[in-house]
Amino acid sequence: MPELLLELFSEEIPARMQAKAADDLRRLVTDKLVAEGLVYEGAKAFATPRRLALTVHGIPARQPDLKTERRGPKVGAPDAAVQGFLKATGLKSLDEAKIQRDPKGDFYIGLIEKPGRDAIDVLAEILPVIIRTFPWPKSMRWGARSGKPGSLSWVRPLHAITATFGLETEEPDVVKFEVDGIATGQTTYGHRFMAPDAISVRRFEDYEAKLKAAKVILDPQARKDIIFADAKELTFAQGFELVEDQVLLDEVSGLVEWPVVMMGSFEAEYLAIPDEVIRATIRNNQKCFVVKDTKTGKLTNKFVLTANIEATDGGKVIVSGNERVIRPRLSDAKFFYETDLKTKLEDRLPKFEQIVFHEKLGTQAARIGRIERLAAEIAPLVGADVAKATRAAHLAKADLLTEVVGEFPEVQGLMGKYYALAQGEDASVAAACEEHYKPQGPTDRVPTDPVSVAVALADKIDTLVGFWAIDEKPTGSKDPYALRRAALGVIRLIAENGLRLSLTKVAASALAGLLVKPADATRLPSDLLAFFADRLKVQLREQGARHDLVDAVFALGGQDDLLMIVRRVEALGKFLESDDGKNLLAGTKRASNILSIEEKKDKRSFDGAPDAALYGLAEEKALAKAIGEVQAEASAAVAKEDFAAAMSAMAKLRPPVDAFFDKVRVNDDDAKVRENRLKLLNEIRSATRAVADFSKIQD
Repeated sequence: MPELLLELFSEEIPARMQAKAADDLRRLVTDKLVAEGLVYEGAKAFATPRRLALTVHGIPARQPDLKTERRGPKVGAPDAAVQGFLKATGLKSLDEAKIQRDPKGDFYIGLIEKPGRDAIDVLAEILPVIIRTFPWPKSMRWGARSGKPGSLSWVRPLHAITATFGLETEEPDVVKFEVDGIATGQTTYGHRFMAPDAISVRRFEDYEAKLKAAKVILDPQARKDIIFADAKELTFAQGFELVEDQVLLDEVSGLVEWPVVMMGSFEAEYLAIPDEVIRATIRNNQKCFVVKDTKTGKLTNKFVLTANIEATDGGKVIVSGNERVIRPRLSDAKFFYETDLKTKLEDRLPKFEQIVFHEKLGTQAARIGRIERLAAEIAPLVGADVAKATRAAHLAKADLLTEVVGEFPEVQGLMGKYYALAQGEDASVAAACEEHYKPQGPTDRVPTDPVSVAVALADKIDTLVGFWAIDEKPTGSKDPYALRRAALGVIRLIAENGLRLSLTKVAASALAGLLVKPADATRLPSDLLAFFADRLKVQLREQGARHDLVDAVFALGGQDDLLMIVRRVEALGKFLESDDGKNLLAGTKRASNILSIEEKKDKRSFDGAPDAALYGLAEEKALAKAIGEVQAEASAAVAKEDFAAAMSAMAKLRPPVDAFFDKVRVNDDDAKVRENRLKLLNEIRSATRAVADFSKIQD
């Protein structure tokens, strides 16, 4: 079947836009093909700095003929309606229409036949529309073509469009169309410097091979593999190790069409700067990788760069040029670092009085004060030294005002640790300056030092409570203050450190420190707790747990100890995987369903203890006895926080519940017996609530 080759050749496309642009091109073209009835076999898109390319294979040579029926007016309808129907369907007269009987009358039915078109004609129609409406995040218009102003909005000036279509065994045809004066053809261009001449191409296989011969690696992943492998080999050959950086690798592969890896160096004196600052300087300014010594684990005075050309001098001029740029940048970083060391962290804090954190929540200084107070309250709960936690909270934000963090915001916190150690602070205090921001994502490390944990919790809970108090909660996909991330951070800090903490009490303490109070302050802790429940569902779902079990535990009310909630959910999940758990759930749900129906019918609830004197069957007595024993045993186990034992106790209910539903008719003719049996069903529901609300659990 025929194959489409499409290339859009332009000036340099920003590296950050290339991957999405390639995916957008594939999606837009293939969606249109399918909409036109041209179902293809496969498609793949590519991007280099100067081109977007797409190949779609297995496209039918022609659209299928379409036959559709269109319902018209009733037989005997006014002439105007009949004429409109004939015009819409293309019928010459009503003799060509069918009549369809319907309960509402007889209606005319017109058969519309639409012959399929050649696929190349369809492509010539849809491709220019896609090009003109391509969703670049940023685009531009440029100069006139053929004396006319340019009308195309594209990321960079578009120079050529290659579009061919045809069978592998035949010479393909050009898909003929024009966009902004650029007519399609079979001509592309190789590497800008090493092979700039025009290249005539036919289909994708031919296109990719000729580009490679012209020093262009079309596939971004192939360029990444080359850069990574060559960089690893080059550093290993010199006894060093490449510091891997996937984000930088993605970016660099989008800056070159023919990657050539080289190594440069800088003066060893700059190694006095923290490794992270060296890396940020070289990475941000020159898009180069840093190198470490395998013996010490510290950075060396080497870096790896990726050129876009095979230089005749072996790259000496290229390496020298990069070194000339990097040296002054490192000199600036060294100056910033040494200047920062001259001022103590606490001496920077008065400036925070003039910096607003949020117009409704006050200054950064006020926020630091709140975090200090909250960290001091949390410290005993997590086993941290109160004085150290308070000191760490006092200094944790100070590095935001340093020169290095001003230049490289990504090292905030980390520089706080370095500066704290340099001025002789306790190691735990220094560590907390860095770690109080953690964890910042699902893969980020969770602090374990108690001081770091106390400050991290205080920082995140103050943020959550503050924005909840001023009603700046996340809505839909919008979360400008990263409150979901903060909540997940709190959950991971508590769960992974095995901490016992009442979120309600801590939230109330944080609320007390705010100058702004919400209209209904009493609801804030419970509203925030519901938000934590939603985040906990996300966390547990990512770990493979069931979100409905979180609902079942939270539905009991008063559950604000996240560690105990997690453990209860884990125990409940294991219980429900067993036959006893599955059958008890089914029995409990059956009891709840019967109760719901009868309560609705009688417009009352069936609370209160059943009357033992009304038990007429052995199964009733056995169930009542089992409920009493299990309820006491499960409650005692829950009180000891032994949730596995509580579930084992619940399992003892299964046989009498099964027997009850097998032998006993709940809706007895005797009204008193019926009421008593419904109360017994309510006892089943009450007994299981010792561990969870089973009605919230999905089958």
